[in-house]
Amino acid sequence: MSNSSLEGLGQNARRAITQGIFVIYGVIVVFPMVWLGYTAFKSTSELFASAWALPVEWKLDNFVEAWNEAQIGDFFWNSIFVTISTLLLQLFLGAMASYSLAKYRFPGQNLLYYGFLAGLMFPIFLGLVPLFFLVKHLGLLDTHLGIILVYAAFGIPFTVFVLTAFFRTIPTTIMEAGVMDGCGHFSLFLRVMLPLAKPGLTTVGIFTFISIWNEYILALVLLSSSHLRTLPLGIAVLQFVQFYEVDFGALFAGLVIVMLPTLICYIVLQDQITKGITVGAVKG
Repeated sequence: MSNSSLEGLGQNARRAITQGIFVIYGVIVVFPMVWLGYTAFKSTSELFASAWALPVEWKLDNFVEAWNEAQIGDFFWNSIFVTISTLLLQLFLGAMASYSLAKYRFPGQNLLYYGFLAGLMFPIFLGLVPLFFLVKHLGLLDTHLGIILVYAAFGIPFTVFVLTAFFRTIPTTIMEAGVMDGCGHFSLFLRVMLPLAKPGLTTVGIFTFISIWNEYILALVLLSSSHLRTLPLGIAVLQFVQFYEVDFGALFAGLVIVMLPTLICYIVLQDQITKGITVGAVKG
């Protein structure tokens, strides 16, 4: 057998092994979500009778019970409000900081930039106790405003990290053209630079949405009132309260409600995520 034939067999074998690994990984990732999806339609008795079987009847009773009786609907709207408010605040402040760091020169610029980057390496667990007392002294404990500000503060370093690299790729001539057209610093940022940064903003927004939507620890520490709870916290408390009498059908339905927004967000906007991550790494 010739060397070219051996090389061809080797390439085919490597390709087959790689594809096999991806298929196995895909099954490991996708199957739990599929199982969770159809289990949400089963009653608790059906679940214990046969955990892997499909539901006898595909009913929405579990979702109705979870939404109304278990207050998942209230938790859902709380999560929507907190997540969107955090997203808007974080993107606006982070974009302004990133624009200033990327396009202007001032004393301490590098120190400030590395200070933001240091925030990416700060573990949340180390700051829980002082953060609790800080929010309490500010009178923002057990309020949506308090947790929104905390979420935004923890998210701004990531926003600065991504958008600073993105703004640096935008030619300075565009800024000069805006100044010649009569734009001030702030109007130049809002009308010219911010629209050009849409791919980077979309990427940061998606990652922020996913992380805040699923966040549990900070919500557990800073929110105590039941009517203020977000979805992850509400479902965890609900499971703890029910303890041995958990309605697993309603619980799985609640988990599906938690999972669907992030899953839909990623599926619909996955191209934007890839574009936003790579565009900042390409120098124009």
